[in-house]
Amino acid sequence: MSHSSAPAVPETVTGSRIAAVAGIRPERVVGNEELGAPLGVTAEWIERRVGVRERRFAGVDDSVTAMAATAGAKALSAAGLAPSDIDLLVLATCSMPSPMPSGAATVAALLGVPHTAAFDVNAACAGFCYGLGVADGLIRSRTSRCALVVGSERMTDWVDPADVDTATVFADGAGAAVVVPAERTGIHPVVWGGDGDQATLVAIPDRHGRVTMRGQAVYRWVTTELAAVAEEACARAGIAPGDLKGFVTHQANLRMIERLAASLGVTDAAVARDIVETGNTSAASVPLALSRLIDLGQVRSGDPILLLGFGAGLSYAAQVVSCP
Repeated sequence: MSHSSAPAVPETVTGSRIAAVAGIRPERVVGNEELGAPLGVTAEWIERRVGVRERRFAGVDDSVTAMAATAGAKALSAAGLAPSDIDLLVLATCSMPSPMPSGAATVAALLGVPHTAAFDVNAACAGFCYGLGVADGLIRSRTSRCALVVGSERMTDWVDPADVDTATVFADGAGAAVVVPAERTGIHPVVWGGDGDQATLVAIPDRHGRVTMRGQAVYRWVTTELAAVAEEACARAGIAPGDLKGFVTHQANLRMIERLAASLGVTDAAVARDIVETGNTSAASVPLALSRLIDLGQVRSGDPILLLGFGAGLSYAAQVVSCP
């Protein structure tokens, strides 16, 4: 069995940063007309209700782990690194078909680094931000020197196609970020928590069940509770919300995203609206939305960006990061 022989993180390094982020979306595009007809709703009704115009559905070969490996390899390439450079792989997902083995172990093997530390994080739609917080902490403690954090989901495996509340919004995809040591803080302290008393608002009631969601109750929780979480994340980074250049939330509902942005007063920041073309991809949504902002040139390297994940649990996590 081989182990990493890379040099330890220098003592002068006290922080971490995102070196690169990348996302992949399955090839199959599903528009509102195709999805809405069997449900008895119009394309316009879906877009007005949740803000989605189209989404991507995974194909036969687009497993959670296969998409994660593809996104991870793309992010590593963008960072100028090889899979052998990582010593930690964190997979954020809530849609694996089986609880064992961990998806991360399979992703590591697909990337050709089967002996690296690898584990899953299941905080549903907040999962990527949780994973990023964990990777940052492990690099700061010099336990890790280079981490790959991936959010990957096949939510369509767990959605009842006859349920208008979930079938119209959930989709599939993967996004990844490479986290490396830094002498200046590029990932600020995470603000995370949840409300377990409301855990059943978004749930899969049994192993072979389907996602259930009480959307209005979740909307109220997000729009009344999470602006304060976002403000605290900014405070921990030493900036005001008005200083942000980018605002990337979990892509759950367009009205929800815009209401949060208005509550924070981030009118001068680029607000991610990836949900319009990608749908709700749970743990994959934050890295996918961030990568789109970067690809569109709406944020630049070094810009302060607030990431905010939230969802089933009910869980949330937020941190300010420097744009790679």
